Amino acid sequence: MLTFSGIYGVMAYLVTQRTKEIGIRVALGATTRDVLRTIMTQSLRVAAFGMASGVLLALAVSRILASVLVMVDTFDLLGYTGGVVLAAAAAAAASYLPARRAAPVDSATTLRFE
Repeated sequence: MLTFSGIYGVMAYLVTQRTKEIGIRVALGATTRDVLRTIMTQSLRVAAFGMASGVLLALAVSRILASVLVMVDTFDLLGYTGGVVLAAAAAAAASYLPARRAAPVDSATTLRFE
């Protein structure tokens, strides 16, 4: 649960930081669907990089733990797959919800905000 709240917090923060960019895109004629697609694509790209790095580090640490632990399988395919799928679902939800909230933003208000 802590992982999901951390992923959501980071993704929501990244989308919130892009509110001005979203306002400019809307002012230039982007639709809500275009904004959602752009934010989701870029957010999931960052999440995929993080998950790939995490899996590689987990595999490296499992090799180290294999030498210390006796009669314990350090490579559990179901565990790794389940973790990646749950983290990907959390990242998708965490980027979709703030993007959905930011997509119908009024471009004039956003540009005047700063």
